[in-house]
Amino acid sequence: MKIGVIELLAAGCSPTLRQTLEDFLTTKQYASIMPQAVAVWARQLGHEVYYATFYGQGDPKRKLPANLDMVFLSVYTKDCALSYALAKLYRREGTITVIGGPHAKSFPQDCLRFFDLVVTQCDRELVADILGGHYELNSIVSSGRPLTVLPSLEERMPDVRTASFLRGKKPYFASMVPLLASLGCPYTCNFCTDWNNPYSVLPPDQLEADLKYISASYPGVKITFQDPNFAVQFDKTMDVLERVPEGQRNPYIMESSLSVLKAPRMQRLRDTNCFFIAPGVESWTDYSNKAGVGSKTGAAKVQAVAEHLELLQSYVPAIQVNFMFGLDTDSGSEPVELTKEFMSLTPFAWPVLNIPVPFGGTPLHDDYLRDGRILEAMPFSFYYFPYLVTTLKNYDPVTYYQGMLDMLLHYSNRRFWWRRLGTTSSQTLRLLYTVRTLRVKEGIGRFRKILQCLTTDRQFREFHEGGSAVMPEFYHREFERLLGPYAPLVSREERIPDLRAAVPV
Repeated sequence: MKIGVIELLAAGCSPTLRQTLEDFLTTKQYASIMPQAVAVWARQLGHEVYYATFYGQGDPKRKLPANLDMVFLSVYTKDCALSYALAKLYRREGTITVIGGPHAKSFPQDCLRFFDLVVTQCDRELVADILGGHYELNSIVSSGRPLTVLPSLEERMPDVRTASFLRGKKPYFASMVPLLASLGCPYTCNFCTDWNNPYSVLPPDQLEADLKYISASYPGVKITFQDPNFAVQFDKTMDVLERVPEGQRNPYIMESSLSVLKAPRMQRLRDTNCFFIAPGVESWTDYSNKAGVGSKTGAAKVQAVAEHLELLQSYVPAIQVNFMFGLDTDSGSEPVELTKEFMSLTPFAWPVLNIPVPFGGTPLHDDYLRDGRILEAMPFSFYYFPYLVTTLKNYDPVTYYQGMLDMLLHYSNRRFWWRRLGTTSSQTLRLLYTVRTLRVKEGIGRFRKILQCLTTDRQFREFHEGGSAVMPEFYHREFERLLGPYAPLVSREERIPDLRAAVPV
């Protein structure tokens, strides 16, 4: 059969030159391993396979050839509306449509409104069964087994080049090659879709083979480990990385918990050529076990984490820190002031501020849905920053947006930008920090627009306070702006999500 595999990394075309540049430098490099694995498995089963990613450039429908027998789409929740529009077009052409990825796992029932098959858990055997026509259409399907084996990097390399290299041929300074060393996470954060995925290590021999392959074939190209929590078994993981001879190790990027990144281990990070780390601090009042600060909270936690990162920065060139603001443990101005203090103490660490999002299948979603705190008319397109899709326990929407705006302005002004540039001599990092600062400034404009609506439009504010079930026209216009020419394919009625999707199947 003629098979298409496409991963959507953006909700629509990049609307500005700044966003186009950032999407080229960063979003393009977010390509996931599983869609590439599906492409490899389908080829191994004898099919003619075309793989592509859409990161905000060009027309997503034209990324794949016409007259496909079946198309697999991998999608994040924020980009699902575009996938729904594409599914309608493919169905008109007689193409069987299959959706997988994070959105299918979180909201399978909603996906079933538009797709023939919805995959919540996948492996090679499941792909073979789908391609063999063993499932009835209009079904939610799952392997029901833990994933234990993935194609090698060498087998995935044609698709990696398509996703991450310049014109699908040569790597450029921003290119990254995705690898996995483990699956799942030992922590049970209530907002995380991996909260109930047991931590497991993939075969070390395969990781070693992948590392040696990229070292020999693409020296210097960055590796991005897509593990939910990298190197939980730190010494064993570092042992594998150190099997590549010193001087031949590719720089790598990973996400880990500060509790794993203890001071005695930092030398091994530098020795194995760790380039970028993104630990999750999450909150100054909760999740302290992940931050490795024991029972410390508030100002004591700020100081402890800042000191930890200052030491880490002497071993690892680039650090990103992830925060959540608006959790039920947050109240008053203290979280805002503590975060600003932390930013000032650590200008070398890029802060990422996240709004709590109730993804299906998480305890956060179940709690919010039970308590009537999810804005049920809000399309899934707004399940990401800077949009608020719930009512918060301790903040009205105006106060919340004012606090978020205060933090954004704190670390994106010109003086702070100069301080950040002075923390590194890497031109790549300086370019990245500059592009991301410009993107934050665009986000500030969107925050101010939402804040203005909250303060001047009573119906808009009532909707965000949970008093009105009618979605404001503002969000319909935003939805149509995001999707561009594909917006007419998703009617206003179809934009309302099916939250039953959170029910396990």
